[in-house]
Amino acid sequence: MPRGRYSLHDPHDHTPLAHEHFHCAPGPSGWRYVSQLTTPTGEHTGSVDLTLDDLGRPLRLELHAAGWQVRGAALDGVTWVRTDPTGAEATEGNVPAHAFTGTSPAFLVATTRLLRLAPSPSATRVRLVAFTDPVLAPRTLDQSWALVKREAHATDNGPLTVDEYQVTALDTGEQQTVHIAGDVVLAAPGIELEDLESPPSTFTD
Repeated sequence: MPRGRYSLHDPHDHTPLAHEHFHCAPGPSGWRYVSQLTTPTGEHTGSVDLTLDDLGRPLRLELHAAGWQVRGAALDGVTWVRTDPTGAEATEGNVPAHAFTGTSPAFLVATTRLLRLAPSPSATRVRLVAFTDPVLAPRTLDQSWALVKREAHATDNGPLTVDEYQVTALDTGEQQTVHIAGDVVLAAPGIELEDLESPPSTFTD
């Protein structure tokens, strides 16, 4: 079960935003990721709890940030309920999308589990609902993903397979490079893996 810490920063000016303390593991239903977020000074700011089924679809999502809460799942596309800090009102949403996304590295792993790409220059389009910080506001977006390279690197624990993805935002054309090994993001814009206590889990499709 990988356990560690990501640091999250602004991908443009590198302002530190948060630390994400996580653990994750494949299980009978698919894959689960749980994390707690803190400010760079250590104050708790939110949490992520994501469970995927064996096809990579979100069985259950629960996010907390700035007093806001989102609960969602794959249902008629994706469906969610967003609750305000007072708890007095809740708004429901439903979009014919494939999955969820957001600032957590968990969503990058989840998208790769959903798409299951083979190395190829061709890209696959995916529609996602992003919950944006700091108030978890929902926004529908389209991306294209391509697995451009897969390489095995020697480590003390045996070979580590690293996948390099090119992710393109279809509304702006902005491209990003994401490196993932198993269920751990090694590097991505705005994300740095600072600590990892055990090797990434290996998925068997």
